[in-house]
Order: sequence, then C-alpha cells, then structure tokens
Amino acid sequence: MSILVAPDSFKGTFTAADVAAHIAAGIRVAGASAVELPVADGGEGTFEVLVRGLDARPVRVRTVGPWGDDVDAVVALAPDGTAVIELAFASGLNLPTAGDRDPVRASTYGTGVMMAEAVRLGARLLLVAAGGSATTDGGAGAIAAIEERGGLDGAEVVVLSDVTTRFADAARVFGPQKGADPATVEALTRRLDALADGFVRELGRDPRPVDRTGAAGGFSGGMWAKYGARLVSGADHVLDLLGFDAHAAASSAVVVGEGRLDSQTGQGKIIAAILARSGTTPVYAVVGSIHEDLGDYADNFTGVIVASDADAMVAAGSRLAHIACAPS
Repeated sequence: MSILVAPDSFKGTFTAADVAAHIAAGIRVAGASAVELPVADGGEGTFEVLVRGLDARPVRVRTVGPWGDDVDAVVALAPDGTAVIELAFASGLNLPTAGDRDPVRASTYGTGVMMAEAVRLGARLLLVAAGGSATTDGGAGAIAAIEERGGLDGAEVVVLSDVTTRFADAARVFGPQKGADPATVEALTRRLDALADGFVRELGRDPRPVDRTGAAGGFSGGMWAKYGARLVSGADHVLDLLGFDAHAAASSAVVVGEGRLDSQTGQGKIIAAILARSGTTPVYAVVGSIHEDLGDYADNFTGVIVASDADAMVAAGSRLAHIACAPS
C-alpha cells in the first residue's frame, strides 16, 4: 500500500502541489510509494487544485478588480463543461489598485464578468471558489455584470467556501479584515439588509436565514438568491471531486499539511474534513508551524511534524515513510 499525500497550500510560500511533491519525494527516497493529491477548501489554492483534478484548460479573461482597475484573470474549462473560477482573481483583497482600497466601494463586478465569459465559452457548471475577497457587496456587482452580458443561460452555479457565516453577518465577521471600521461595518450591514429585502421583493428568496450566504461578503447569498446557486463546503466538494475516499481507503496512511496548525483548523477547513473521512487510516500532519492555541486538537493526528521549507518537507516525508510503513 502507498501513502496518500493530501496537503493544503502553505499560504504565501508553497502551493499545495509543491508541498505534496516535496513530502512525496521524501517518502520515495525512503523506499515507499506515495500518491500526491493536493487539496484546498475554497480559499487560496483551490483554483490550481481543481484545474489539476479536472484536467481543465486555463483561459485568460480581461476583467476589473474590486476598485475598478484593469485585471488579467484566468478561468479554467474542463472537458465536461465545468468552469473553475477563483473569486479572488478579480475581487481579491490583495489585488493592487491605483486608488483607495475602500471597503464600501469594493465590488464583485469583475467576478461576474468572469462567470459570464465562462458561460459564453460553453460552461454549464460554474465552480466559484469564494475565499480571499475584498468585497461586502452581497454579490450585487457580480449580478450586474452577469445581467449586462445576458445572464447565465441556465448554467448551474456552485459556490465553494470554508465558512458557514450568514448573509447579514458578513460585514461584522469579515469587514474589519477588509479595512472596515465599526461605523463602516454598520453601514455595510444596512446595505446587505436592504439588498436582501430587494431579493425578497423581486425573487421571494431571503438569503439571511441560510448558512454560507455570507461567504465573500455575501457574494454567495446573492448567487443563491438570484441564480439558485448551491452553497457547499469547499473542503468536502473538493475531496469528492478528487475521489479522496477511495484513495484514503487504499492507503496505509494519509499525510495532511498546512502553513499553520491552530485552533481554526477544525472549523470547516480541509484538514478537519480529511480527518472526518479517513476512517481507521492513520493521519499525519506536516505543517509550517504550530500555534500555541492548538491545545488537544493535536491528538487527532497520529503524529505532527513541523517542516517550514522544502528540505524539511522532504525529510518529513522520509521520516513518515519509516514510521507508517514499519512492521506492526
């Protein structure tokens, strides 16, 4: 049996594919076999993981960022008609701008352009990874861009996220990290409520009582109300698409990874989903660091190794191969 290497990205340093390759190299050096299965939960790195898993073809799209700056983004089209779209490519918090990074003005319009372009190119299912947004517009900008371009022509929308926050709570929960002070958070919350009231009047659909509608500053709620989008756990959806359960069942051990193991790891992130689905297969973690607030969450793993660079990841893989494949 082989060892399944299924890490998330180490944010800002290594992609999930990089981490998997380094750990797997160490496993193979030690004489064991490894299967590389990079994963993501709807946030950073989801696009790359899904493009690889779906054998999708990247297509460049000219769009705009959250504050109206020109942006060259990418969507990916799979042979089965699925499009992979990462919201952060056009509406991300870390995109550059020539002007003020105003959290009120930040719009998902550019993401709507990408979605409409994917439909024009023949997509019938839009998978939108919703992490990393700069926006709290309830998806209004995206809806405007889509409708200006003729709608979605019946294409299904699935929004992937790692949060269950509801629509009216989006500004309170995520606004401060997007630059909103307390007064701005209140203003954004009132705007979301007004938008939800409009959805009720126009469509008879209120996103406020629905879990996950607050993802990406309410973008997911706007997609749910206007286009009937499915709002799903990014972690579980990605694992299903990649056939994780079958891989885990055929493996002697599973290796997970992320940049920092902390108290948030168990709250909707990919590692929590893998732990829940691995059954009796032992799960090891290779992480960049361990936060002091981790507490007894470490007890969920058969072992935890800290490895913050490529050489250390290779060494961790070799060490795990000796442990996981040792005679019992």
